[in-house]
Amino acid sequence: MSDLIAKAAIDVRLAEIVTPAIEDLGYELVRLRLISGKTMILQIMADKPDGGIDVDDCADISHALSAVLDVEDPIEGEYALEVSSPGIDRPLTRLKDFETFEGYEVKLLTSELIDGRKRFNGSLRGVEGNEILIEIPEGTIGLEFDWITEAKLLLTDELIAETLKARKAVDLDESKFDEIQTEENSDTEEE
Repeated sequence: MSDLIAKAAIDVRLAEIVTPAIEDLGYELVRLRLISGKTMILQIMADKPDGGIDVDDCADISHALSAVLDVEDPIEGEYALEVSSPGIDRPLTRLKDFETFEGYEVKLLTSELIDGRKRFNGSLRGVEGNEILIEIPEGTIGLEFDWITEAKLLLTDELIAETLKARKAVDLDESKFDEIQTEENSDTEEE
């Protein structure tokens, strides 16, 4: 397995179809799941290579994918297309994600029992070759990437603070916003 982006065979096939369109727009596919139920949902998580996808980006991706999926028609029956950001407590689906988020708290699930367990919570310590390094109470261990079935960041105060700090660092074009009304300038307008 080269990544955790798509698990089921249909997901892998759908990822092959949508990935070129997503990458042509300058984004990366983070995860794809076809979820069955009363109405099937094609759930796509995408991000910019340097992070920071927003609602307008999701809309652009959705429009492009709708056209591609209409032509390819890979899903039988009706379904809803849902495009979103990975969120703060994002899934880690590619080997590079484990390098990018080194130092953060993670939850990893493995396909097989390793020392009597499949669930590992700890601090991500990076990657060595094809091994994910995670610091757990017993010490730092290496888990082969191919053993991992699910991985995600844990929502912590540190992660929230870093995310907010990154958002503040984004340059905002203040000319696109309305003037903020304060008591001082609303009193002068009434006079």
